[in-house]
Amino acid sequence: METVSGNLASALRIESGITAIIGSGGKSTLLKTLGLELMRAGGRVLLCTTTHMFPVAGVSWDGSSRRLDAAPWKPGTLHVPGCTCEACAGLVRGSICQAGVLNPETGKLSAPAEPIDQLAQRFDYVLAEADGSKRLPLKAHAAWEPVIPAATANVVWVVGASGLGRPVAEVVHRPELFCERCGCEPTDIATPERVAQVLNAEMQALGLSTARVMLNQADTLADPTMADRFEAALNRPLIATSLQG
Repeated sequence: METVSGNLASALRIESGITAIIGSGGKSTLLKTLGLELMRAGGRVLLCTTTHMFPVAGVSWDGSSRRLDAAPWKPGTLHVPGCTCEACAGLVRGSICQAGVLNPETGKLSAPAEPIDQLAQRFDYVLAEADGSKRLPLKAHAAWEPVIPAATANVVWVVGASGLGRPVAEVVHRPELFCERCGCEPTDIATPERVAQVLNAEMQALGLSTARVMLNQADTLADPTMADRFEAALNRPLIATSLQG
């Protein structure tokens, strides 16, 4: 198991193109952290979602100088196809912006108006939050999840370590599906072995055997051996982090 506090792009083997971030327990934090890291390395970076997410504070909106954490700004603004701003035109090295349609009632972004594969032609890296988890550290996927864009180059599967060792019903999004896939009850404990069993089953069903698995919130583990047990049951390389949102 590799424990990482920096240089996430290298540890996760992020290649240029579209990266889909799925799972639970730190997707939004990884989206921003990885995006800023790639920007500082000189990349042209776009942040977006294929589902719904809160806007990333401090990151420019559609490549303009307008900031989402500054007022006033126009609710409902969407990315305009053919935008000629410098970041979206791919003219600026070391730039980052985000695109999507804002729902003024929820304050969340949905997918950009322009197809993500087209946006990717103007950026070195497009990081897309491609899953939902109701802010719980663990999840099982429904038939329509995750929403991974076409032509995705990298998939990062986030798992929240804070859910390990706790009752399934308290820490898992879609607990009924989780229990179905590992043969337990909602009152049972989400052991590292059960979480790995569900993840392996879903990886096979979704055809995501090349996804990179990242165990976030590793600093929350009262028993650090749980991370080792998870990696052993998963039977694949694991990146452990403790990202701060």
